[in-house]
Amino acid sequence: MSRIVVVSGNPRPGSRTSVLAIAVGEALGEKTGGFPPTVIEVGELGAGLLTPGDEATAAAVTALREAEVLVVATPTYKGSYTGVLKVLLDQLPAQALAGKTAVPVVTAGVPPQAAAAEALLRQLLTELGADVADGLPVVESDLPETKAIADRYAEAYSNRTAS
Repeated sequence: MSRIVVVSGNPRPGSRTSVLAIAVGEALGEKTGGFPPTVIEVGELGAGLLTPGDEATAAAVTALREAEVLVVATPTYKGSYTGVLKVLLDQLPAQALAGKTAVPVVTAGVPPQAAAAEALLRQLLTELGADVADGLPVVESDLPETKAIADRYAEAYSNRTAS
């Protein structure tokens, strides 16, 4: 079991949102002395998200259920999280994330969009039973500073959890 699982809800694997999410997962792992995160690129699951019994999707759902910390990232699409992320999370039963910490990471063009989408993602993760940590809304113009953003977030996260 991986302690930290990163879920990139961008339909395009390897996106800037994904790079940010992985950086956050790695920084959290370094702060908590854990292993490198397991990464789920939802866009790579493709039509399997809608195919009953798809092995890759089942493995992704299992990883979500076995994680201790989830970094759930999405770009802002139409003012919210992506549909592919929602399709994956809809495969979890009620309260499937109870006892897990979830970190919502959202990218958008402008701060109000990022904050609004982060609030909606937070609501979804709470509905699934997760203990939702402070979110990380990031505007696209700041993405060249991904490593510094992730390190600052992990430092603040570890300070909050240590108290």
